[in-house]
Amino acid sequence: MSSLHQRIERAWYRRNPGILYLAWPLEAFYRSVSTLRRLWLKKRAIPQLTPVIVVGNISVGGTGKTPLVIALVHWLQAQGYKPGVVSRGYGGQASHYPFTVTRNSSADDAGDEPLLIAREAGCPVVVGPDRVAALGKLERDFACNIVVSDDGLQHYALKRDIEIVVVDGARGLGNGHCLPVGPLREPGWRLNTADILVVNGEAEHEFGRSAHTMLLEPRRLVNIKTGEKMAVSELPPAVHAVAGIGNPRRFFTTLIELGLRPITHSFVDHHQYTAEDIEFGDSLPVIMTEKDAVKCAGFASDKHWYLPVTAALPAAFFMALESKINLLNEEDR
Repeated sequence: MSSLHQRIERAWYRRNPGILYLAWPLEAFYRSVSTLRRLWLKKRAIPQLTPVIVVGNISVGGTGKTPLVIALVHWLQAQGYKPGVVSRGYGGQASHYPFTVTRNSSADDAGDEPLLIAREAGCPVVVGPDRVAALGKLERDFACNIVVSDDGLQHYALKRDIEIVVVDGARGLGNGHCLPVGPLREPGWRLNTADILVVNGEAEHEFGRSAHTMLLEPRRLVNIKTGEKMAVSELPPAVHAVAGIGNPRRFFTTLIELGLRPITHSFVDHHQYTAEDIEFGDSLPVIMTEKDAVKCAGFASDKHWYLPVTAALPAAFFMALESKINLLNEEDR
């Protein structure tokens, strides 16, 4: 991760943004444009026949949306629904859109997160810059009767029925400012307009409303090349840890809590890896996130592993979601 990017991010997550505060006129301009864009797109949004659940956040970077989307899809399947997922497919460059993602797709085409969702959730996934068109493909080709929009909170052209916002419990909303002074895509009050708020990890900040705590539970390590599974405790403590996600520190902290002593290597979110990025001139095991692993499968060796996680959510979260969906079903009668 570049030193400039790191310095900006540190300023975003300090109470005082420091020199970035000089950019407050740009923040004011950003907020104005963002507000006008939201109002304009919401006014033009066309209602969809298929219910849409949006999962997103109001800050730049990762907050744990992907594990939540996977858990949400599994729950919907257990309730008898036929869910599908639409996503922008950030980082992918498919030859055409809308593009259907399968477990055999490449991350170069699909993007890392949609590919991970397709493999873990076992549901149809369609990506494209136009999520309305992607939803239409889900309806036509797969007869999905409910759709989850991954990272779609700011995609107001797609009319949504339920909004789920995810925030990082440790980092919160940073300094509370919008881009470029702070990390927010939308002002903090936007949390109060969402249907459900989920906090990833124990909350270290107040968010002004009730929230559900999500914990990411690590599973057994998986070898990227061979598929072998192994408990973390079977590894020697010294390892290389690679993360190209929104908040690499969370991943590194997890490894430390599991008893490892990681030599950390951070990359920007959605980094396009090369073989040289994950070779460090020694024989130590290399551990990365599952999101990173889908982009390294073509050149990983026997020493490369990923640590999958499962989103653990309280029963109250699913009760709240079920209540929202039941209201939608009653309105359709």
